[in-house]
Parts: sequence; structure tokens; C-alpha cells
Amino acid sequence: MGGIGNSSHMRVVAFAYDVAMATVAMFVGLALRYGQDLLKLDNVSLFGGAIVPFTLAAGISFLALRTYRTSWRHASTTDLVTIVYASSLAMAIYLLTSFVTIRLDAIPRTSVVMAWMVLILLMAGSRLAYRLSREGRLFLTRQTMRSGQMPILIVGGGMDAELFVRSLDRISDYYPVGILDESGRAALIRGVPVLGRIDDLARVVESYADAGDRPRKLAIVDRGLSASVLDKIVEISTNLGLSLSRVPDTTVLRPGVRDIKVLEPISVEDLLGRPQIVLDAAPVQELIAGKRVLVTGAGGSIGSEIVRQICEIGPSAICLVDAAEFQLYTVDRVVQEKWPSLERIARIVDVRHRARVQECFAAFRPHIVFHAAALKHVPLVEANPVEGIWTNTIGSRHVCDAAVDSGCAALVLISTDKAVNPANIMGASKRGAECYCQGLALAARNDGKMATRFVGVRFGNVLGSTGSVVPLFESQLQAGGPITVTHPDIERFFMTIREAVQLVLQASALGAASDEMQGRIFVLDMGEPVRIADLARQMIRLAGLQPETDVPIVYTGLRAGEKLYEELSLGDEELSPTTIPRLNVVAGRTHDLVKLNAVLSDLEAACKNGRTAEAIALLTSIVPEYTGRGHASAADGPRATAHA
Repeated sequence: MGGIGNSSHMRVVAFAYDVAMATVAMFVGLALRYGQDLLKLDNVSLFGGAIVPFTLAAGISFLALRTYRTSWRHASTTDLVTIVYASSLAMAIYLLTSFVTIRLDAIPRTSVVMAWMVLILLMAGSRLAYRLSREGRLFLTRQTMRSGQMPILIVGGGMDAELFVRSLDRISDYYPVGILDESGRAALIRGVPVLGRIDDLARVVESYADAGDRPRKLAIVDRGLSASVLDKIVEISTNLGLSLSRVPDTTVLRPGVRDIKVLEPISVEDLLGRPQIVLDAAPVQELIAGKRVLVTGAGGSIGSEIVRQICEIGPSAICLVDAAEFQLYTVDRVVQEKWPSLERIARIVDVRHRARVQECFAAFRPHIVFHAAALKHVPLVEANPVEGIWTNTIGSRHVCDAAVDSGCAALVLISTDKAVNPANIMGASKRGAECYCQGLALAARNDGKMATRFVGVRFGNVLGSTGSVVPLFESQLQAGGPITVTHPDIERFFMTIREAVQLVLQASALGAASDEMQGRIFVLDMGEPVRIADLARQMIRLAGLQPETDVPIVYTGLRAGEKLYEELSLGDEELSPTTIPRLNVVAGRTHDLVKLNAVLSDLEAACKNGRTAEAIALLTSIVPEYTGRGHASAADGPRATAHA
């Protein structure tokens, strides 16, 4: 009976039961009306005029409203409403047919009303009793914890807690011993006691003797907890030896996933405490839908997420460009599997090679270009400055020129906060790319001939991106530590890859649609900076370990070109908000395109010939705020392979 309504056999049983209850209901209704005089009624009046016709009417009603298809184990108020409708329809059918045939002379009207009420009680009561018995609560007691079940403590109350406890009724892995609810409004939620508030976590856990029912896991159902509260919970649960999980967000659809996990790990993203925002999708739809889109660096962390979000919108075609073969293969395969009907082209292109870039653009003729190709690892670029300048600055020039020559409507440059007062080659080379985009935009405004709009988007670190600290810390944790941090006070801005790309697309739509925004640089609101040492401690606790005790943190010293703090705008740039939440804009300084092109041509020649000192000097003339001078006297050496 666990799933009445799940098979034809069970449906027949359920229908027969309901029809039998209709017979019983009419008999009880007559008995309540007549009392002992019921025995004096003749069988024709009793059965022919009342019980049989009412039973037939109920059967017709139950078939019409399909009461037999509902699941008794999950009986709810919706089923109660259906039962009331079905009983009322049965009474209406019976009264109508009785009036037409015998003018309702056989039985009194009150017995019909009482039969209607009894039928509702019998049908609803049996379903409720069945559900309570299956949940172990028929006699106001919960099922005891079975062998193999893990005792857990739930954080969060209300409907979220109720839904989670209900889901556990069907799963044998976990047994909820109690709930911590900040509201304190309920003493019991589906039979599970509310034991206190979040601040009582340590007291509640320590109140259990270790007799098998002491909580071993904390399940967070409240998705509104702040980052500071989550961080505190992580710390306390680690001290208590509790593992920590959260209930997946049931409002988020997971394409291709049939079964949602009951619990999933707390992630570093949860501890960022950045509330989700609802963005207007219409401008981005207008920018992307039905257009030919080209993405450079398509196989990288940011580039591949740009590709995914663009494909979800529905371009007419997409061109995937990357210099790294395997990364390009990977993102191409993802597009092929998820969007098989979308026209796509994958091209191995190194943005340093002008002719190859021009050829790719001329063949595809994109409407929109997202230029994410870059060398971004600060120490590696610092050790290989020519490669960084050649790819990030000169390569961006090639992409911008190809976009103009192919009649592209808009180009979006993915920049970085390290371009602000850069202390390293990576940041300075990205600032050089910003300068060229702004120079092209200024020339377009002055002569009005250039159709391409240029949009720059500047933001900080994204969690989980290639080369970021999160994957590094994860690998160090798997190896048993230690975790290495360059400096105790070093801070960085962080946001999730998906959020960063959503705002990039919003900035792109705003910049491409507005003459006023032509050539400006959009700056994503990264929130408060995060101390890397604190991030390391959080990740250690999320692994169920104690910082310094189980996993040491070792400070290795700042690397070449590394700053303690990052900035999002230059000193002479005025940061202004836009109409889009978490998106600001700066005008920045402009550059004369003729002079800039002359310097960049010399810079490209210096890069091609491996003249490191000359390349850095020329870059510094474009980016005078570049503070790194360590490479000016460096000997020219072997160059690393650049990846677009």
C-alpha cells in the first residue's frame, strides 16, 4: 500500500475501497437518522432506494474525479479537497436521480447529508491513518533510528525544514535527532524537536551522550544564512567533529539530472556571502540571440563559462577560438553535446599571429566578439614577460583590428583588476589592451566611420578558475598539507565564475547599446576583499580539519610582481554606478590612436625578436603607472609557449 495509485492493481483496490466506504457511509447515515427503527425498514426502501443507488452514484463520481489515482502515502490537503468534491458530486448525482425516479420519497434528506459527511471522514481518515502509519507517527511517536542510519542535526526551520524532514522519511541514510531554528516558533516539526537556536549548537551537541544518537552531521536547510554565520557554524562543527552539508536548492533546475542529492557539501562559494541578484535578461537576449558570436580563449575558465551562457541564450552560430588544443576540444565537445543543433566552429588560433586571426574573423564574420584570451598567471608572466606582452597587448590589438575589418558590431575585452596601477607584467599588459580599445573607441567617436563598439570589463579573481588559489588549496589538502600562502595580510577580490560572466554579459549589452558607454571600462562590484589566509582556514574547516593543528599554513613570501592589495580603478578614474546592480563604469584616460599604433608596432617587433628590455620600456611608455622595473635589465632568454 506504500504507493496506491502506482499500479493498475493498486488503483482497483483503492477504487473498490472507496466504493465500499460509500456503502458504509449511507448505512451509517440511515442508522444515525432512524436509530433502532432502521431495522423496521423494508429491504426495498433500505437497499433499493438508498444504499445501492448512493453506492452507484459514488462509483460514478470516483471514476470521474479519479480519487483512486492519488497516493495514500503522500496524502495532502489537495487530496482532501478532491474527496470533498467527489463526495459532493456523489450526493448530487444520487439526489438528482432519486428525485427523477421516486421523488425522494424513500428516505429523509438528513440521512443523505449525514452520509455525505461520513463518507468524507471515512475516505480522508483512512488515507491520513495510512500515511501516519507509514511515517511511524500513527500513535504520536516517531520511528526509532534504524541500524545504519546517521544521526544528523538540522539548521533552519519553517517550510524548508519540514520539506527536508519529509524527504528523509523515504531515505534510510539519515535520522534527524533535532532542529536548530532561529525563529523559535515551533517545538516540533513533523515530530522532530526544535532544540534551540544556532548559538546553541555546541550545547545541543554536547548534551548527547555518545550512545549512538549523538549527531555526526550538520544539515543546513536555511539558504539565507549570512557568510559570517556560516563561517561560525563551520568553525564550531569542526571543533565538535561534525561533518557539514547543506540541502540543495530545489528551485534550481539541473538539466540532465534526474535524482537530486539529499545533501551536498558546503562550498567556498557559500562562504563568500554574496546574495543572488535578479538581472534583466532582455538586453542580453537582444545582444546575443540570433547573432554570430566569436569567443577567444574559449577553453579557459572564463571563456568556457561565457560560451555556456551564450549558448543558453541561442546565437545563430558560435566560433570557439583557443591556442590550447585540449581546452578547445573540451569546450567544443560540451557545445556539441548540449546544443547539437547550434552551428559551431572550433579554431586553433594563437592571437599573437595577426594573419591567422584576420583569416579566422574574415571567414566567420562575427557580430559579437568576447576576447578572453590572455596569459594570466602572474609569476609565470613575470618570468616570461615577452610572451605576456605579446599575447595580452599585441594579441588584443590583432583581435580588435580583425573585429573592425570584419564589420563586427561589438567587441568585449575581458580585463582584470591587476590592470589598475599594475605591479606586474600581466597587469601592465592587460592595461595596454585596455588602452588600445579606448583609443579605437575615441577614434570612432571622432570620425564616426567605425561601426564596432568597444567594451572593456574589469574584475578580480573568480573562484575555481584555472591557476587560482582554490584548486591549489584543494590539491594541497588532498596531499595532507601544508597549505601555502604568500603573506598573512594578502587580500583579493573574489566572485563566482557564473556571477562574473552574467555581469560581463550585462555590461556587454549596456556598452553595445549606448553611444555614451563607447570605450568606457565596466568594473564589476566584487564586494569586500577576502584575506587569502582566512580563505585557507575556511577550506581546511570545510574538509573537517583544524587549521594549524591538522593542516599547517605556511607563509612563503610575496612573489615577483605580487601586491598585497588589489584595486579596481586608477587614481584619475571616477567610478560611477550604472543602472545594473553590481556594475560600475569608469571613463579613464584616452590615447591618441596614431601615436599608440606607432608604439604598438615597435612593441610587436620587440616581442617577435625577443628584446625583453625594449618591450618592457615600450609597454611602460603606454602604461606609465606600471611600477615594476625589475625586468628592465633582464637578459633576454627562452620564451614559454603562449596560450590564447
